[in-house]
Amino acid sequence: MTRATTVRAVLAAAVLLVSVLIALTMSPRLGLDLQGGTRMVLQAKDSDTAKADRESTDRTLEVLRKRIDSLGVTEPTLTRSGEDRIIVELPDVQDPRKAADVIGRTAQLSFHAVQGPGTPGGEGLTLPDEQDRTLALGPAALSGAGVKEASAAFDAQQGAGWSVSLDFHKDAGRDWTRLTGEAACHPVQDERRRVAIVLDKQVISSPQVSPTVACNTGLPSGSTQITGSFSADEARELALLIQGGALPVPVEIVEQRTVGPTLGAAAIDASARAALIGAAATALFITLVYRLFGALAAAALGAYGVISYAALVALGVTLTLPGLAGFVLAIGMAVDANVLVFERAREEHALRPGKSLRTSLTAGFRHAWSAVADSNVTTLIAAGLLFFLGSGPVKGFGVTLGIGVLASMFSALVIARALTETAARSRFVSDYRGVNGIASPGRVRTWIARRDPQLMRSPRRWLLVSTVLIAVAVTGILVRGVNLGVEFTGGRLVEYATSRPVDVDSARTALAGAGFGEAEVTTAGAGDISVRTGNLDNDGEHALRAALAVEGGETTKVRDELIGPSLGDELRRNALIALAIAVLVQLGYLAIRFRWTFAVASVGALVHDVIILVGAFAWLGRTVDGIFLAALLTVIGYSVNDSVVVFDRVRELWAKARKEPLSAVANRAVLQTVPRTVNTGMGALFILVALAVLGGDSLADFALALLIGIVVGTYSSVMTAVPAALLLERSSKAPPPARAPRRKPGAGQRDPLDNGARV
Repeated sequence: MTRATTVRAVLAAAVLLVSVLIALTMSPRLGLDLQGGTRMVLQAKDSDTAKADRESTDRTLEVLRKRIDSLGVTEPTLTRSGEDRIIVELPDVQDPRKAADVIGRTAQLSFHAVQGPGTPGGEGLTLPDEQDRTLALGPAALSGAGVKEASAAFDAQQGAGWSVSLDFHKDAGRDWTRLTGEAACHPVQDERRRVAIVLDKQVISSPQVSPTVACNTGLPSGSTQITGSFSADEARELALLIQGGALPVPVEIVEQRTVGPTLGAAAIDASARAALIGAAATALFITLVYRLFGALAAAALGAYGVISYAALVALGVTLTLPGLAGFVLAIGMAVDANVLVFERAREEHALRPGKSLRTSLTAGFRHAWSAVADSNVTTLIAAGLLFFLGSGPVKGFGVTLGIGVLASMFSALVIARALTETAARSRFVSDYRGVNGIASPGRVRTWIARRDPQLMRSPRRWLLVSTVLIAVAVTGILVRGVNLGVEFTGGRLVEYATSRPVDVDSARTALAGAGFGEAEVTTAGAGDISVRTGNLDNDGEHALRAALAVEGGETTKVRDELIGPSLGDELRRNALIALAIAVLVQLGYLAIRFRWTFAVASVGALVHDVIILVGAFAWLGRTVDGIFLAALLTVIGYSVNDSVVVFDRVRELWAKARKEPLSAVANRAVLQTVPRTVNTGMGALFILVALAVLGGDSLADFALALLIGIVVGTYSSVMTAVPAALLLERSSKAPPPARAPRRKPGAGQRDPLDNGARV
């Protein structure tokens, strides 16, 4: 074993050992869509006295944190997003009505002198008291900010029922004593002897100062009680609001998502099954294609799964449902690096059959390195765009996809290399071609060499096919329309599970009778009912569920998404911006790497993929939402990945045959990249089919979008991008690319069946 192989083996063992320890001793941080709970996005609003900026939003966040801690929610999470938004995550909270009420109330508490009976609409501050008698109030003598402590108590001896006891800070206590002392100067039956306690412009209590209190003496600050017809819950909630303090600025709930714990558990189980079956199918495929070396790569693939999982846990990444799908998808994409290396090793062995298997394998790793790095850059760009431009769970998909790409490179270039180089030193493995999987050219390569099809003889023919596909997709968009999810349109989408089967017509009739005639009712999952409405508050959702329970018996909320109209417009706008930025970034990358004609042709193929994927979902009536956007950006990265490999081979062959027609050069380049394209695509397709079949409703649309996108992207990178580049080159006056530096003597010539693994 060489020193380099030993270093790789030790490094691989160390990283794998640490990963196993992390995986066994640390638990993943699950998002609410996997563990169940409620997620709210609050928008801070300007008030008469304060502006909703970063500072006031941070103060609001701290007040909300105190309120939520008092609710007793286990491990709540509050974070500021941007300048004026707060994200609140409440695990295990399935009915967000009470939480939303406590969180959203401004709790503007103030204490006023009563100036006497008032008339509605009169001058100054006039509010009805507990008995709906209008009172004229003086200016606020002190605010709720002066309250040091508030607690609910039940007075059984005096028969006063529930009350709220207040203790003031020092300065506010003096104001309270002065306020009650002035009120005590009026006769006992005079309205002016009362003190009004106002919460959010509503008189919650207006007690009369006790006759035992002398004029200008006042009540001590530590013995004040708010009395009234409070229930136990009302008293506790009032004490909670006062104790938490007033919000510096009002807040509005612009997004609310609730996921039942059963849905999250089912998604985890379904994803685990899909990962196991898809990974097993992928491992079996590469073992059949590359024999022993394929089996060793499959072992490295298992190590990749452990390493990437440990990285997610160690970094504290919140694992969301799309993130879980990204983790599973990256398993299939991890095969790409191994395929590039093994195909390149096959070429090297065909060039120099007299050399040892270990020499061919080492050359394969060396020459494939740039291709492995280059093919992963586009996926990393897509993952970065998902993280920076996405929102909510889509960010988690970007993080897991990015970590998966980096882990796959380590798996292929360190772990798989250490295993295969060690095996290549064995005489038995070197002597028997049927064992190692590298010494034989492969069936796809052999079949192509025998047929030698002239695919690029008429490039306009392929562009005509692409034009027809785009026309069909655009027709679907115009005729059927794009079914935008509530994430992009605003509104509310709730999914219910009922104890008795309910058909759509019966559910629609029951909801119409309860005043929800405009609600869209469809089926979801195994007999569940999905209801989509316009702007519907939490009380309205409760009434909707009660109406459905009349028909279906016990009704459980499985999933609930509420998106405000302003946020829906913003998310839709951001989605279009994300797509535009993705196209421009990939165009810039390709323009740097290749000729402008190649870059424009690749981006044209990329736009072709986006239109066809959106059109396919329009024809199928599938929902286009944030998860679809994640799949779309992933397809963009995958499509450009294939284009990079194809055009790099065109450039290399064209530099060697500058006087040969470009169409003939491009045809050879396309044929040489087919083995890599087929074997790489199969790895991803196994995983995606498993996700589509076993992943359940939550992942079905995501997997379907990726399946369509990868198939269309593989086609367009060859049959759209290359013909478009051929036509663009006819009008280009740029000379052919310069010939690569001549190889050293004895290095041999490239095999005409080279597959594009060298960049």
